[in-house]
Amino acid sequence: MKVEVEITSEEYIKPSSPTPQHLRHLHYSFLDQLQPHSFVPLLHFYSPKPSINTSETCNILKKSLSKVLTIFYPLAGRVNNTAYIDCNDQGILFIEAKTNCQISEILRNKNPYNNSDFIPCQQLEKAGDLAAFAQVTLFKCGGLVISFSMSHKIGDGLSMFTFLQSWGAVTATGITHIIKVPPFGSTSLFPPIDFSGSDPTTQIMKENPEKVVTKLFMFDATTLSALKTKYNSSDRSRTNWSRVEALVSFIWSRFTTTIKADKNRRYRLLQAVNLRGRMEPPLPMLSFGNYAIGNVEDMNNEDDDGIVKRVADSTRNVKVEYIKMLQNKEEQSKYFKRVIEDFSREDVVTFSLSSVQYFPVYETDFGWGKPLWVATTPAPRENLALLFPTKDRLGIEAWVCLKEEDMAVFELHNYLVSSTQQNINPPFVSPNLKLPTIHSRL
Repeated sequence: MKVEVEITSEEYIKPSSPTPQHLRHLHYSFLDQLQPHSFVPLLHFYSPKPSINTSETCNILKKSLSKVLTIFYPLAGRVNNTAYIDCNDQGILFIEAKTNCQISEILRNKNPYNNSDFIPCQQLEKAGDLAAFAQVTLFKCGGLVISFSMSHKIGDGLSMFTFLQSWGAVTATGITHIIKVPPFGSTSLFPPIDFSGSDPTTQIMKENPEKVVTKLFMFDATTLSALKTKYNSSDRSRTNWSRVEALVSFIWSRFTTTIKADKNRRYRLLQAVNLRGRMEPPLPMLSFGNYAIGNVEDMNNEDDDGIVKRVADSTRNVKVEYIKMLQNKEEQSKYFKRVIEDFSREDVVTFSLSSVQYFPVYETDFGWGKPLWVATTPAPRENLALLFPTKDRLGIEAWVCLKEEDMAVFELHNYLVSSTQQNINPPFVSPNLKLPTIHSRL
């Protein structure tokens, strides 16, 4: 299916009131310093709403975005310094567009590459110094998709969902005082270290010289139950591994089988771990910034009996003592040197995995109901997987990025059914659906 998107409007949305001068610079913490200026887009697909036309919809969203940016002011700034975000109120790039297809076509054939047409900067490296950007695309049927992208220098995945929920609430009600103001900046908790003006992420992030492909694999409740049974029976030390732990173990096993693991190389699983609830005292979940760390676990010489335990240990070992190490400047330098050494070694192979399974993925309501589907776009990095819940939370969608030749082998398993192989029935969308008009509330 060929998706054609026509951009109809482009502008920058600024905060409705100026950011105070004392908030002009949002300084990076150590965890911010480790993150690249890169983007992982989030796309929210919504049902048709015939009671509101295109211009009304976009006007509503722009007004509410301007209001909510007075709270989330760093998003309207620019990433043009190695020490801080310049919160200069230059605004979020906001694109209005329309497409020639129906939303049901997208939901029936969940092809990751179609989603790239719904983000304003399809080549994300061309986003320049933007801190964030958004696009609203209207389908022929009246449905729409709202895409939002935020620089990883500002915050992690949970921060993005926190912002989107707040934008939705302000859109639906027209008021901002119902929004809990998130604490910004974690420099006091994770003080930055001196990189002498250089960007440390350039030593970690590598260009992929070979073609990388992204495929979306659907794991329903039955398949996840079978995976749990498989790994529960393989490790007698414990019999209640979670669905996510079982799925990660399966994906890792398929990856090592695919690349024909060489005993002379080191194989590592890097899982993103949310630190908020693991700190002492715990931080509020709405704390805005980078509060996640990629924890690495060596996975050499593991069979099915040991994989799931090592997968679980990779995240469970991130405890208070580990976090305190990340808060100590001397230990931070040692940690960074270890990271650099590992990423520069040719004999180390790393597979990165991040899950938003326990985040409020389907809770963003702009006043016309919760999304039909929340998704992302293909990533230009190899050896990467992102796990999203399905709308009913009974299944999991795995976005897997591998080199083209590796993917051809990886997907040869009866548990691995890609979204384009399934005849997925989209959620029921009534052509006569009546939704409340919300523009009068703004």
